[in-house]
Amino acid sequence: EQMAYAAHADGLKSTLTVAENLSFWAAIHGRGIETALEAMNLRDLADRQAQHLSAGQKRRLGLARLIVTGRWLWVLDEPTVSLDAASVALFAAVVRAHLAAGGAALLATHIDLGLPEARMLDLAPFRAELPPDQGFDEAFL
Repeated sequence: EQMAYAAHADGLKSTLTVAENLSFWAAIHGRGIETALEAMNLRDLADRQAQHLSAGQKRRLGLARLIVTGRWLWVLDEPTVSLDAASVALFAAVVRAHLAAGGAALLATHIDLGLPEARMLDLAPFRAELPPDQGFDEAFL
């Protein structure tokens, strides 16, 4: 109950609007959606169905869900996929605010989010090494 997870699937209901998608989670977690709409620059899209959003807009909506859940720990796999530079900056600000409020975030990413205070764990030294002819390649890592 303390963790929110986000990965490649944004967890959106395509026929619901942006506001309805967030309101669904808000009803479960007892929170409002205004902060999330504002933080991820979704206010002007609040009445648009998720199926009519661009990939980046869908990603922003999926990430806005994290704010609405109020969960302490965010575990995120490549959270900035499909985001432009401005949206990455919005997301970094959201993460920074979450941390400042006492939250924690564990992110797997290949890009610099502009969070110099973040600690990085480089897993490259722990990469499995086995020749492809033995039936193991990067697709299984």
